Amino acid sequence: MKIPHDLDPDRPVLIAGPTASGKSALALAIAEQRGGVIVNADAFQVFANWRLLTARPDPAEAARAEHRLYGHVPGTQGYSVGHWLREVAPLLTGPRVIIVGGTGLYFTALTEGLADIPETPAAIRAEADRLRRTEGLAAMLAGLDDETLARIDQQNPMRVQRAWEVQQSTGRGIAAWQADTPPPLLPLADAQPLLIEAPRDWLNARITRRFDAMLAAGALEEARANLPGWDPTHPSARAIGARELVAHLQGELTLDAARAAASIATRQYAKRQRSWFRARMSKWRRIPTSD
Repeated sequence: MKIPHDLDPDRPVLIAGPTASGKSALALAIAEQRGGVIVNADAFQVFANWRLLTARPDPAEAARAEHRLYGHVPGTQGYSVGHWLREVAPLLTGPRVIIVGGTGLYFTALTEGLADIPETPAAIRAEADRLRRTEGLAAMLAGLDDETLARIDQQNPMRVQRAWEVQQSTGRGIAAWQADTPPPLLPLADAQPLLIEAPRDWLNARITRRFDAMLAAGALEEARANLPGWDPTHPSARAIGARELVAHLQGELTLDAARAAASIATRQYAKRQRSWFRARMSKWRRIPTSD
């Protein structure tokens, strides 16, 4: 896709879009041709233990422009939108940033502000993980207040779990916390927000091709390197395709079945991303993939 001709070289650029839509390529083109530091806004690309499977920039791409906040978090550690905002804040005072990724919550927190919710205690997080695995979302939804239920995506397991954790650990609904949100680090009016619009069929075909390319590049070997100490409750284990490839290596799925399941999971993730973008990014400039 083409770089918008009217981009201001001094103002931050935000690039959002569903997985496999070409966001990183656009960010790299802008950095090389117009200048800027590329900053990751993808919740999975922060983890050190998955480069291929999360489509992090490869060494050749990383050498073409400065990249920040990629692969710097151990896979055993948690990493929240609050962590990301704290790391992004000092970067906003340096060279022009080009913030790119598919995690809509990161962009919303950056441009609209984020409630200062206390960290979830480990015991409550463990109980939430247990509930989600054994009893499903209904058990957690039953413990949420009406205002929170009306605000969150009740079909998104991680959003529901986060709301339940906040309710349990603070005694206050996440909607009430969000009502006290401080000013944003980067108001949308001070940035140049670009949203890549990818037709569903076009994107689904790219998702399948990209996963095959990941396998050819060594994603299965990357999964094998993660087997020692593998723990499905680790945040990095939620990377799309990780559980499927590990299941294959543990003899639970054929490689073809793992490939198919990972592709389906990626398409479902892309669908959730597009729903978020439609609901929360109506003021962003649309960039068609056909450009």
